[in-house]
Amino acid sequence: MPDIAFINGRFLPWHEATVPIEDRGFQFGDGVYEVIRTYRGRPFELDAHLNRLDRSAHELSLIQPYTRAQWTEWIQQGIRAAGYAEAKVYLQITRGVAARDHVFPPNVAPTVVMTIRELASFPAKTRETGVITKTCEDLRWGRCDIKSVNLLANVLAREEAKRAGVFEAILVKEGLVTEGSVSNVMVVQSGAVVTAPEGPRILSGVTRTVVLELARAAGIPIREEFLTVESLYTADEVFLTGTTVEVLAVVQVDGRTIGTGRPGPVVKALASRWAALTGESPLL
Repeated sequence: MPDIAFINGRFLPWHEATVPIEDRGFQFGDGVYEVIRTYRGRPFELDAHLNRLDRSAHELSLIQPYTRAQWTEWIQQGIRAAGYAEAKVYLQITRGVAARDHVFPPNVAPTVVMTIRELASFPAKTRETGVITKTCEDLRWGRCDIKSVNLLANVLAREEAKRAGVFEAILVKEGLVTEGSVSNVMVVQSGAVVTAPEGPRILSGVTRTVVLELARAAGIPIREEFLTVESLYTADEVFLTGTTVEVLAVVQVDGRTIGTGRPGPVVKALASRWAALTGESPLL
């Protein structure tokens, strides 16, 4: 089965999928993106992802080249063509190709890229045992709510986690926990789920929104507020949410054991509700 590539309204072989060197996404990071996964071959929360793509493009004054109906058709056509049991769909819009200059170029058409690749199952053993994380300084720019292709700070944090031999880097800015390098972070304190509030300091994930809805439906109190690192260390439970990790327990942060050192009851309950929603088998 092939990985699928798409550029500016045309599907083409992967090795032919190229963009000009003066594309502003390549030279300035002047673009936005989304990552969508499938369950049983269907894109999950497609409207929510396309809504966020619209918002990100609007915040950067990027032209949105396709209607919602067109995006939906392109995505579904690509998923069918790839033929994977489960797939990861990457969408990207850049301002387009123009002579290198920092100001917005006039009369330039955006560049649209989509790729569809196979999505491997998350290791069941990792989900059962939970993961180890570390904190690191949040070096990102002031508009983290825009899903921009400017990801160098995330890359540096992810590399720091890799070199430390842990799963994820939890970002900390001015002593407060923001989110993970590729995930949102939630903790459980006295039965309540606590997570950083929406706003320019975090990228509010689609999975984050759904998990909070599942928690409310289960009668679990929610508090959206920033936590100190010490509160992270002393939380009853810590977990990550994201498109590929879904709901994933954290059992250690900076060498400190969280709770019992095993996935706790709240994350287990939310993971089970997530599995019921998506049709997956619960792994906790």
